[in-house]
Amino acid sequence: MTTSAIDAKLLAEMFFAGAANLEANKEWINELNVFPVPDGDTGTNMTLTIKSAVKEVSALGSTDSMKDICKAMSSGSLRGARGNSGVILSQLIRGFGKVAKTETELTVPVLADGFDRAVETAYKAVMKPKEGTILTVAKGASLKSRELADAGEENLEAFLGAVLEEAEKVLANTPELLPVLKQAGVVDSGGQGLVQVMKGAYDRFLGKEIDYSALIEKEEEKPEAEPEKEVVEKEELRFIYKMRMTVLMAKKPSSRDQKEYLEFLKSLGDRVKCAVDGDVLHVKCQTNDPGLIIQRSQKFGELGEVRLLNLKEAESGGKGAEAGKSSRSESAEEKKPAETEAPKVPEQPRKEVGFITVSVGDGIREIFTGLGVDYVISGGQTMNPSTDDVLKAVESVNADVVFVLPNNKNIIMAANQAASLTTDKKVVVVPTTTVPQGITAVINYMPDLDAEANKANMCEEIGAVHSAEVTYAVRDTEIDNIKIHEGDIMGIGDSGILTTGNDIEDVTFESLKKIVDEDTEIISVYYGADVAEEAAEQFRARAAEAFPTCDVELQYGGQPIYYYILSAE
Repeated sequence: MTTSAIDAKLLAEMFFAGAANLEANKEWINELNVFPVPDGDTGTNMTLTIKSAVKEVSALGSTDSMKDICKAMSSGSLRGARGNSGVILSQLIRGFGKVAKTETELTVPVLADGFDRAVETAYKAVMKPKEGTILTVAKGASLKSRELADAGEENLEAFLGAVLEEAEKVLANTPELLPVLKQAGVVDSGGQGLVQVMKGAYDRFLGKEIDYSALIEKEEEKPEAEPEKEVVEKEELRFIYKMRMTVLMAKKPSSRDQKEYLEFLKSLGDRVKCAVDGDVLHVKCQTNDPGLIIQRSQKFGELGEVRLLNLKEAESGGKGAEAGKSSRSESAEEKKPAETEAPKVPEQPRKEVGFITVSVGDGIREIFTGLGVDYVISGGQTMNPSTDDVLKAVESVNADVVFVLPNNKNIIMAANQAASLTTDKKVVVVPTTTVPQGITAVINYMPDLDAEANKANMCEEIGAVHSAEVTYAVRDTEIDNIKIHEGDIMGIGDSGILTTGNDIEDVTFESLKKIVDEDTEIISVYYGADVAEEAAEQFRARAAEAFPTCDVELQYGGQPIYYYILSAE
């Protein structure tokens, strides 16, 4: 390879190829997550982050502008960032773009400067950088690139190959920097995601043909049959969207996977129909969370056809009631493709303070809205919302100050990124890591205090909340010297695994015992979609008997995957 510089066209192709390689390996990367929970999603989060940038770059069409490509890469990844690794990846892309956008072509010295700026930007975005993560891998690659550039290396093939090799070496060493990785027998999942992006980009540089056409969404121009009309009584309209979808499965799911998927669908809607025909999964349902269902369904394979019917629009006879991800409908009069949008929130009078929170489950959503939360973003452990999701929520809340409660440690960085991109109102992110902390934060808002004083007060109050979540393990592993086997029930606390076992109620009770202390006054139990009300009532009685000095509150959460969410305060 004699190429001595990378022009704008090649940079875009290398970026697309890196994204394609990441997507091809996302499930493998998901499995590297230390905690063997059903929602290990680093690979998915990073893929969705970079695909958002790919969409913006591809929208430019054919261009020779390095500045435009770098701007699209940066803005697309920043807004599409999901999860901590996704946010860090977006910051790496942003930092690199700050250097690259000023050039017409990228040589070894420029690339080294770009890698340095990328790492500097990413480290600044993390409040408490931890070594043994994607940051460490990025820094190792940057240091190698600087070493080669300072030594006078001019051959891009040799340069990029050596940088990639160094990144792989640093990745292999991450278990030595983070004991939890070593005990689990895995390398850092975010670091692996970055390496896969670099590998794909390098392959394209070497001239390999990479098929990344599937990453670039294109509008379907072929009209389809008139969508079927849906008649729904107003009082029965609990769910806004009627959804039909097919999934081209990589392999046939196990009976347990099918059962859990069906229960997941039922937790997010009704009129659920799910059937497997050969290697195609057919899904029909009514729901308020189509994005959450799409995200979960991609674990089985690639999406085929996705069609949405807005039942409110259909009921009122509105145009554009149906929209499709893979196929679209349009009337004879309406030639513009319909767009899938969240239901519009009626304009409200401007107020001083508003609240946004993140949660999944009908019961938990109702709890937050009952407490006065203006906007509940669907997501959490099973699907981390993007920076753009938070931005849209902020835009919809007509308030001077908007408090955002992420309720998950993997969403806090995306929320902070959204706050930094908002200019017309003050956004205050309260770093809640669990749903119980979010509820406590809202309850402890004090109208007489200003925004910063309220944030300080909320942070102090959530510090007294001890939480636990009960779910099941998806693989064998060992964490904190606790051996975990696939199918085990796990109680996960604020700082790690609390206990494991075979019985849901027993594990939940043992987890509760671990978070209750002598200062505990209130125990809150939120039972999920897979727990019967009778069983939850029996558990409440058991907890009340064991802790007679505490008030034990039982509420329906409706959350998928997690049988119980507990709090003690």
